[in-house]
Amino acid sequence: MHHAWAVGLAKQVTEPLLTCEAVLAETAFHLRNADLALAMVREGLVTVSFACAEHIEQLAALARRFADRTPDLADLCLIRMSEMNPKHSYYF
Repeated sequence: MHHAWAVGLAKQVTEPLLTCEAVLAETAFHLRNADLALAMVREGLVTVSFACAEHIEQLAALARRFADRTPDLADLCLIRMSEMNPKHSYYF
């Protein structure tokens, strides 16, 4: 349904997408293919640029702040990454 849109968007990416392990785990789960998720990192489309353990307090604060929306860990990591990299255009 959104495949053509996603392919077009991917062609516009000029810098690596920033991500974290939690998002990669969800990606592998939804794709039902861990090798494909890892290939995105191996081929440079995606860069793992966040260590959850280094941001536990900030993630806990975000979990409390957004508790009414029941975010999962991947959501919280991406929110924290957006705080840390406000000028970076792409997140995955």
